[in-house]
Amino acid sequence: MSQILNLPNSLSLARIGAAPVFAFLLLYPGETMSIVTAVIFILVCITDWLDGYFARKLGVITTLGKFLDPLADKLLITTAFIMLIPLGRVPAWIVALMISREMAVTGLRAIASNMGVVISASKLGKLKTVSQIVCIVPLLLHYPFMGFDFHLIGTVLLLVSFMLTFRNYSLSGN
Repeated sequence: MSQILNLPNSLSLARIGAAPVFAFLLLYPGETMSIVTAVIFILVCITDWLDGYFARKLGVITTLGKFLDPLADKLLITTAFIMLIPLGRVPAWIVALMISREMAVTGLRAIASNMGVVISASKLGKLKTVSQIVCIVPLLLHYPFMGFDFHLIGTVLLLVSFMLTFRNYSLSGN
């Protein structure tokens, strides 16, 4: 039981639990809620770094953690992308392709895991995840603030993230 409730896995579980809360917040668009939602998204995403840091520092890298961490990332990121579609902030076709790719990779990982093989995220896979997080933040902000067109910035970063997502189809990536 301690393997399940260690600090890194608890942070991943918290990130999984944050996905529906995040979806609820996106039901209330507007300038103020966009800022609140972006700040909450950033704070939740920081736990992604923290769970890896604590897993290494405390020496509690587990098979469960290797499964929960990318699952938490995918749930949070796909929730954000899906909720941004009806707000007109992301094209549905980009989201559909990106999520389809994530589902395929996750399915292949599940098959490998069933065969006793755990496939950890590669550095390029981690870069892809960071690029998705980085593009979501300005898309959440959306409105012009301090002379910046956050929607345009987010759209450009989304295209970069899209390219990184489809950089290759190897199983060694995330």
